[in-house]
Amino acid sequence: MGLFSRKDKSGSTSTTSSGARKDPGDVQSMSSHSQSSLRSPTTPGHNNMMSLPITIPRIALPKNPDPLVDPAGYLRSIGAVRERCSLMLEKARRNELNHFDVQMQNFADTTKFVVSIMKRDFGTDYASIPPHGRWQHFSVGGRDRIALLLNTWPSELDPSERCRRLLDLFLISVLLDAGAGTSWSYKSKENGRTYRRSEGLAIASLEMFKTGMFSSNETQPHQVDAEGLRSLTVDKLRAALQVSEHNPLAGLEGRTELLIKLSDAMKNHNYFGADGRPGNMLDFLISHPTTQASSVPIILLPTLWTVLMDGLAPIWPLSRTAIDGTPLGDAWPLSSMPTGPVAAPWETIVPFHKLTQWLCYSLMQPMTRLMNIHFAGAELMTGLPEYRNGGLFIDTGVLSLKKDDMARGVENFKRNSAENGKKDLEIVPMFAPDDDVVVEWRAVTVVFLDLLHEEVNRTLGLQGPDRLTLPQMLEAGSWKGGREMAEISRPNTQCPPIAILSDGTVF
Repeated sequence: MGLFSRKDKSGSTSTTSSGARKDPGDVQSMSSHSQSSLRSPTTPGHNNMMSLPITIPRIALPKNPDPLVDPAGYLRSIGAVRERCSLMLEKARRNELNHFDVQMQNFADTTKFVVSIMKRDFGTDYASIPPHGRWQHFSVGGRDRIALLLNTWPSELDPSERCRRLLDLFLISVLLDAGAGTSWSYKSKENGRTYRRSEGLAIASLEMFKTGMFSSNETQPHQVDAEGLRSLTVDKLRAALQVSEHNPLAGLEGRTELLIKLSDAMKNHNYFGADGRPGNMLDFLISHPTTQASSVPIILLPTLWTVLMDGLAPIWPLSRTAIDGTPLGDAWPLSSMPTGPVAAPWETIVPFHKLTQWLCYSLMQPMTRLMNIHFAGAELMTGLPEYRNGGLFIDTGVLSLKKDDMARGVENFKRNSAENGKKDLEIVPMFAPDDDVVVEWRAVTVVFLDLLHEEVNRTLGLQGPDRLTLPQMLEAGSWKGGREMAEISRPNTQCPPIAILSDGTVF
């Protein structure tokens, strides 16, 4: 019946684990642990199932849509993210941003800090750094829960169905991971430990998945399908995530709405099969005309991107930026974008598509590790423009908010605290996701992460195939560094230097 038959009884399994490491997402104390040897999914030879180096042929990638002809298509493409954000680099270098002062002389200190974290955690074994993705969050506290989950499934379950189930889990988990706020925590029902932030949402989503909360199939709880998602309510999600007046989670209603809309989106698109499962995208991608069979299956990153952008388009809020009636998703107008004498509407907009990129990074991992799939064009992906990566550049002194914006942001924070009855342990400026301050911050974060990637490799003396990939630098350096700088700079809340009024769909 072929490799991707649901009834194949090959008996082949894969329990390759992500690296376990000490992580502050686990509130209780943890011992240090070793990191398993992994390469980025963009790197040949990453998967442990392959003992010999593989040769990836050079594959031509599709061009971005022409913004003069199809501006909405262009701004929704992965290539537009880096292209549009890169226009801010020279403005930043010249200290000509509208909302931030830039001290480029401090960038060397940022690089040294990130390198020091990598050396602390990995020594000189940089090849063992895993790529950035959701898999690592499930391993908080040194317990590889994905490997344990794989081991609970029957040995005769074929690798493709194993992969589909992980795609089900990872997609739901990422959509729930839009920032937890500084007050929320989750107590695991399995071990009684308490987790916070991204790791807390990962553990919560995993335990929800294992109980069958997202499945309509009573005989198979370990899946996500359209009918299972349609039964979700805010009250069900509130109870499952242990949200209460004393344990608030930012954007709970927005997260719930995303998952309910996901039900309809998957049911009405052939990407996800007749039963509307995220994992069915595996079959679509493998059978796509652009997918090539070499020593390993080769899927074009833009093909995966199209599945996620088009397949999930109906779940995003309609109130966001649109061109000619086409919603653009995570793309926003920015006053500091360079434009011509008569600017077309698209020229003022910067696309980020952070959650879609986070999905790509996360979904590529199980497909690479269980199915030996290589993604051609993965280098088109950018660093994620979110508050940990962006906070790193503020807390290390490269960026500082200008005086008037600081005053406005602090006033926003105080007003929000008063409205929600919160006590101000630490005050930081606060803005809505569409505020010009936030959009500029995110755009500069993307280009600074590219620059940081180059500087880290140069500092470490890594060249050619030994160079760290951008996902590796994100995982072991900038994202972790941003979190640790927040813990140092604001020890009471460990919040980012700029707070975002989250609706549960952006950060």
